[in-house]
Amino acid sequence: MARGEIGDALWERATREPCELLRPHVRSLVGFDEWLPRPQSRRQFPEPFVVLIVEFGAPLRVTLGGDGRTAGRHPGGFVAGLGDAFAVTEHQGRQRGVQVDLTPTGARRLFGMPLSQIAGRVVALRDLLPAESRTLAERLDAASDWSARLSLVEDLLARRILSARVDTARVDWAVAQIDASGGRVDVGQLAQDLGHSHKHLIALFHDQVGVTPKLLARLVRFERVIRHARDSPISWAELALAHGYFDQAHLARDVRRFTGLTPTEARPDLSALGPR
Repeated sequence: MARGEIGDALWERATREPCELLRPHVRSLVGFDEWLPRPQSRRQFPEPFVVLIVEFGAPLRVTLGGDGRTAGRHPGGFVAGLGDAFAVTEHQGRQRGVQVDLTPTGARRLFGMPLSQIAGRVVALRDLLPAESRTLAERLDAASDWSARLSLVEDLLARRILSARVDTARVDWAVAQIDASGGRVDVGQLAQDLGHSHKHLIALFHDQVGVTPKLLARLVRFERVIRHARDSPISWAELALAHGYFDQAHLARDVRRFTGLTPTEARPDLSALGPR
């Protein structure tokens, strides 16, 4: 549990490591509450995992890729599938909720549907888990503390993920190889190692990840770049070299595609990354 004050903003964050059985499927479980004296807008960069937000405050307004036609609010929460577009989240000064970062196959198990159906989209939680989500926000709001709230969410995850009857072993292995290589993996070799055609591997990824192996690899590599850029003053040219891009221009193209910004414009946003 952590609390803080930055200027006239107040925040608190509760973090719990998922139970052992959920760790292969859930990357993080975080409760958050933020108070600001004015409306807040944040740009969220795409990442190589599926984000689930359960909201029990006023719903965020979420816009994908700067396209106002995608803007919407989702009372009770939403899910952001994998994709290559940035998102802009907005609230009027208060946001409260629980954020769950799911591995792609964890999300496949949780929602029981091909992840291609939510790829590149923000979908209301009530449309994906209608029965479970009907009263979840109210129960979170009524809970006595963050420990109780995180337990409510973790129990829901465990019930659905651990009882799922879907074989994700092959895709889990392929995703692990992509992650271990920092996104610098030969997709053709992955398919060969699994004994599949390239076409069949892509079909598996559409079902259990939502995007192609190539795009997932780009997202993994970009996440490493952003983490490195946030933690050190290293130049973009050095980042490109360290993460296997052809050159700085190659990295700059990915920055523009994934953030809608130039590298110079994107850097100040790195310190603001966090729960939606």
